[in-house]
Amino acid sequence: MWVWKKTISKANEEEWQQRVGQLPGAVFSEAFHAERLNIEVYTDTEEEALVLTACYGGKSEPVQTVDWVAATAPENTPPLVIRDRLVISASSAPEVLDELRRRYPGRTILTFPAERAFGTGNHATTSTCLRMLCDEIKGRTTPWTLTDIGCGTGVLALAGLRLGAQRAISFDFDPVAVEVAARNIERNGGAENLSLFQADVFEWSPAPGDESDIVLANLFSTVLQKAFPRLIAAMKPDGVLIISGILNTQQAETLAAAQAAGLQVLKVVSRGKWTTAKLRRA
Repeated sequence: MWVWKKTISKANEEEWQQRVGQLPGAVFSEAFHAERLNIEVYTDTEEEALVLTACYGGKSEPVQTVDWVAATAPENTPPLVIRDRLVISASSAPEVLDELRRRYPGRTILTFPAERAFGTGNHATTSTCLRMLCDEIKGRTTPWTLTDIGCGTGVLALAGLRLGAQRAISFDFDPVAVEVAARNIERNGGAENLSLFQADVFEWSPAPGDESDIVLANLFSTVLQKAFPRLIAAMKPDGVLIISGILNTQQAETLAAAQAAGLQVLKVVSRGKWTTAKLRRA
């Protein structure tokens, strides 16, 4: 795969949208300078990229294939410590896990090595969901259940079970994510009450009685905005919904869509460029 790149003035965006915006693989994004835009067009062949260079300038180069999860979460990544309950390690080495158990007595130690699916726990969206989950169950004296929609590597569902969920339902549209999540469940153990499967949030509905006390949905904001009726269907009447995957720039429209669907916003947390929110039925 190749990519053609060019930086343009924002004032000329409409013109460039007409030129290359309809091409498969075209991406427009904000540049470092506020008045500039980056254009990238990903192509299958070098020839296609070079044609764009010949027509419009810019530059063409091969796309370097990188396992970005492995690159950003190496074995020596510091463990993620969540409240006084969880420690999540990117290493699966027994000696590393033993050292964490000695260093953090009384906490649940989980291992999520970097793999192809998103969700090692270190990303701001995942870690904030984990913190909200810990805060939500603090002091709970009655049994509770969990549904994790868009499971990634399975970290949220497994953490929920270790935190005391009676049962958890977890699924993802991506079969690779489900495959990786299954390996993580086997690696960590303690997930006998987990139902893990592949499904599309727009086609899945909980079986009668499978509605949950806590529903987690770490999805793109554009998906969330359309999926709120499905997410509400997964909640018990007095249940809580924790959503993330929302860029700060899309916070207002996403929360407005939630309220229009019949949800009340209880808490909003922004970390970096990402927003996480806790909601319940209005």
